[in-house]
Amino acid sequence: MLMFIFMASVMIVIRSRASKKPASTKKIILPPLFMSTGALMFLFPYFQVSWWQVLEAISVGVVFSVLLIITSNFEIKGREIYLKPSKAFIFVLLFLLVLRICLKIYLGQDISVGETSGMFYLLAFGMLFTWRIAMLIKFLKLKQTIA
Repeated sequence: MLMFIFMASVMIVIRSRASKKPASTKKIILPPLFMSTGALMFLFPYFQVSWWQVLEAISVGVVFSVLLIITSNFEIKGREIYLKPSKAFIFVLLFLLVLRICLKIYLGQDISVGETSGMFYLLAFGMLFTWRIAMLIKFLKLKQTIA
């Protein structure tokens, strides 16, 4: 749980800094690519989950990403595109954090620690990937209006 709180705090700081620099395709695409290396955990039987659990975790991640997508918008300043700061983003992130902790406690009663870890990695990846794809689409549409 402490790691979740730490990660949420880091995310809030990164998000606030991101709004001060122009956005780019690379900055939007790289986080899911970096996170994808975590999938190597599934090489070890301890973390392996069934296909049904994979589908469940990714589906929940996609649903969670909707809140992030809604609170992530861009604005044009001059000839550059910036991520628009949103106060709601912090509250959404904290809400998702609390919800994930509650789910982890609830699911941890019936599912092993390794499976729970694998499922929550997939949930986080599904959420991040979907969110970043939506951000990329919004960014590219704005980029076309500048050109």
